[in-house]
Amino acid sequence: MKGTDPTAPALSLSAFLRALRERQSPAEFGLAGGSRRRTPGLRREEVAQLCGLSATWYTWIEQGRDVSVSASTLARLARGLRLSRAERSYLFEVAGKRDPERPGGGDDPPEAVLACVDAIDGPAYILDRTWSARRWNAKASRLFAEWLDAGGETNLLRYIFLRPEAKTLILDWMARAHRVVAEFRAAVTAYSDDPDIRRLVDELRIASPDFARCWETHGVLAREGGERAFNHPTMGLLNYQQVSLSLAGWPDYRLTMLLPAPRLDKSASYSA
Repeated sequence: MKGTDPTAPALSLSAFLRALRERQSPAEFGLAGGSRRRTPGLRREEVAQLCGLSATWYTWIEQGRDVSVSASTLARLARGLRLSRAERSYLFEVAGKRDPERPGGGDDPPEAVLACVDAIDGPAYILDRTWSARRWNAKASRLFAEWLDAGGETNLLRYIFLRPEAKTLILDWMARAHRVVAEFRAAVTAYSDDPDIRRLVDELRIASPDFARCWETHGVLAREGGERAFNHPTMGLLNYQQVSLSLAGWPDYRLTMLLPAPRLDKSASYSA
């Protein structure tokens, strides 16, 4: 089995930076063009100047040398080269660094995007990075009447751990609660310094011994969806297949859809 090439990330970053540099128009940055340029786009020295870096340091990065490129350096490159949100995200991805500004994190999706839940034939809702519901459809409101009712608490974790109705509605509540906390921990790892998330976790650790026990296990799971079963007070036993997707352009927001699934036998074991 072949080992991983330790230079691979640097070489990917090198190729991306060179491609970016060569397709930039000097005129857009107020630089003179003309026939005297031997290469297309910007010169390395010009990129370094635009980004507030030394020409030697930028050259080493673009050449793919074994140097450590910090997140702040990547941010300078993104600003200096006027990268789009997608380009900036890719820049940090190929460099193996977390973007401290998290492009798109502070932007709310437009109403037209949030309204997509109304076109889904099944309960659907959109969560923000604190896992508070930002939009949901009528079927979700009926299913989660004590969570998504008008004017109520819209945070999913507060609902699961602080509302007694949740323990009745969600079959095998304890196993499901453990999984939700593990999914939440994995989802907010990049936001460990976010004051809203820290306040939420601190609040729940104090208010809910169950949450505190789940949190202390340090479980980490991907939010992959799967089978979900509910014992609704008026609609009876309901079974769904959950699908969760990130919204393109707004990575802090996730769309969750509950699609109809075959009814389960009441004697079956419901696993989270």
